[in-house]
Amino acid sequence: MSGTLIWHSSPPKEYMSGYPIGTGRLAAMMLGTINPTRIALNHEWLWRGANRNRDTEDRSAFLPRVRELLLAGRYAEGARLANEAFGGPGGVSGKPNRVDPYQPAGDLLLHLDHGEPSEYRRQLDLESGIASVSYAADGVRFEISCLAHLTHEIIIVRVKASRPFGGRIALSRVSDPGCFLAFESAPSLLGMNGHFQGGISFRVEAELHFSGGTVELDGKAVTWQRARELLAAVNIGTSAKSVPPSFECEGRRLPHTDWERLVREHRARYSKLWNACRISINIPECPEPTDRRIENVRKGGNDPSLPLLYANFGRYLMIASAANADLPPNLQGKWNEDLNPPWESDYHHDVNLQMNYWPVEPGNLTFAVEPFCRHMERFVPHARKAARDMYGCRGILFPLQTDVWGRCTPESFGWAVWIGAAPWLAQHLWWHYEYNLDTDFLRNRAYPILKEIAAFYEDYLAPDSNGVLQIVPSQSPENRFVGGGDMPVSIGVSSTMDVILAAQTLGWAIRASEILKVDADKRKKWRDMRERLPQLKIGRHGQLQEWNEDFEEVEPGHRHFSHLIGLYPGDELDPEKTPDLWQAARVSLERRLAHSGGHTGWSRAWTACLFARLGDAGRAWEHLVHLITDFATDSLLDLHPPRIFQIDGNFGGTAAVLEMLLQSCNGELHFLPALPAAWACGRAAGLRARGGFAISLVWRDGSLKSATLRCSRDNTCVIRNGAALRVTDSSGRKIRSRSVRGRLVFRVQAGRTYILRP
Repeated sequence: MSGTLIWHSSPPKEYMSGYPIGTGRLAAMMLGTINPTRIALNHEWLWRGANRNRDTEDRSAFLPRVRELLLAGRYAEGARLANEAFGGPGGVSGKPNRVDPYQPAGDLLLHLDHGEPSEYRRQLDLESGIASVSYAADGVRFEISCLAHLTHEIIIVRVKASRPFGGRIALSRVSDPGCFLAFESAPSLLGMNGHFQGGISFRVEAELHFSGGTVELDGKAVTWQRARELLAAVNIGTSAKSVPPSFECEGRRLPHTDWERLVREHRARYSKLWNACRISINIPECPEPTDRRIENVRKGGNDPSLPLLYANFGRYLMIASAANADLPPNLQGKWNEDLNPPWESDYHHDVNLQMNYWPVEPGNLTFAVEPFCRHMERFVPHARKAARDMYGCRGILFPLQTDVWGRCTPESFGWAVWIGAAPWLAQHLWWHYEYNLDTDFLRNRAYPILKEIAAFYEDYLAPDSNGVLQIVPSQSPENRFVGGGDMPVSIGVSSTMDVILAAQTLGWAIRASEILKVDADKRKKWRDMRERLPQLKIGRHGQLQEWNEDFEEVEPGHRHFSHLIGLYPGDELDPEKTPDLWQAARVSLERRLAHSGGHTGWSRAWTACLFARLGDAGRAWEHLVHLITDFATDSLLDLHPPRIFQIDGNFGGTAAVLEMLLQSCNGELHFLPALPAAWACGRAAGLRARGGFAISLVWRDGSLKSATLRCSRDNTCVIRNGAALRVTDSSGRKIRSRSVRGRLVFRVQAGRTYILRP
């Protein structure tokens, strides 16, 4: 399979050009430097601030006046009062308002006894999940391999040489006045215990196994001579769940020291996840190192397999972030070296966490949904209190940004006054049902949260003088408009994003209640609410308006495309059902880009996704390539300007590729809707579609040659561009089908295989 090897011929110059590996719970960045070889370590639950109180306090009495001002068009005054009441420094509680930062656990440092290295090569093999460095020194070949073992849930480092060798190994952590450290060492174990002031404790340990040689203690380190091999099994524990960190470490030990067997055990689990979806193109892969490939394309060269490598890397990153995880990937996935990372390496709920999950269902990465569900469920008790305290509403109110401690205080001035986080996150719960048709999941995980959000809307939506249910206050994260005062404002009435979120979430609640045959009385009310929401509007430029009025934008090229969520990732807009709005959405997108929009990695990824949904293969490909050349490190990790690692763009880029190959919107499948010309011949297996479908595609000369599909339930299959296709079962027997408005329509039975050809 092409597009599965990232490699370099020189060590990285920065942390974010290293190779990330992970089990979900643990993560490591293999830097590939020599003497020391640094392996930076993380644990998903290692965050500061567990003991800090940030509970909300009752501020709901301010809501009527805020609404009065905003509905009267006094936006500057209304926004000022809303910020004072519901957001701003200190949040509504007057307590410190910064979310707590995700923290590095420390480093494993290796020094090997040799002279100047040569013949250097490092690589990350996506097929195996193994990162490695090899080189020669003093006539000896050295190889250092790093594996995040999915079966045993530990980080394993192997050092091997062509002759017996010596060296030194130690644990270390960056200087941190707010963290007390204590070290311990023994010939077979290194330990580092830490405690954050006012927070949790943690332990990092490295279990050492030498083949031959002699071992000595050297303070905090272990040195050895004439060993044939070293295996170091690294584990990390925290007290985040109120147990001693050592308990977490003791439960996961290296069961044996046979490296090849350890690799086989790991791949038994890893390969099932990795091979669940595979894309290949009939183009030879460029033999150059990855950094040179990026630079060649940046200078105008052609490398059609580089975007495939990028897309595969995104799938790999989700496996490494979530395979055995309790938490979903944050702004940096699970990889952070800084005590004060940008935006605290937190969870942003206004696109970033959502984008992380865009490729999960179509890319057959459904294992990653569990930590996402836990993330939402962890917030519910606090989110109920926040809804009451902030707005006097039932249901739940999630914050725009947060950490892992489940608290819902507003954390940023201006943007905090936004109600859309919970409904946008809930989109992924509904997607999981749509793609898998798991009614137990719908009943026990998705519908309870959809009901909470619907209850919030029941209390929050405010009828205007015409009986229209307005959303007020409302935001379109993170854009602003000229609102009549001396400062631009972001808070208004019924932004397009908030209207779409309300419409689709109420629609999901209605549909879920029908499927589960519950809450018929609520269903009637939800339908009435949905019908009374404001209509979307087209502005003076022919664009989809971002707000209820055709305001002048402060930043026409803003990085967020919040008002376009009905185009992608949502499907409220449709070229046939809502053609005017569909075209207006495209005008909005083009207008953003004409004013230099898409100027972050994640924003450029969203641009590629939007053009893919529009069926514009050329523009989708253009922006996917720019995502790589303009917003990627040498190891393909996504960048936010000026040079900040953020993982969302990686996942968004993978989602764009999947969207180019298959779409499943509004009950219809669409094969190869935005196939790039550069990928004229290829195949994809293990794609997923709404309705419980698993699909494989083969195409040649830019046209579909065959599609194979199976469904988890008896269902009706509708293919938007399938009028010229014929359907057989796996034995070649013709399946009855019909053409409806240019669609191919046929019934499928659960578990049977169907083949479609021109």
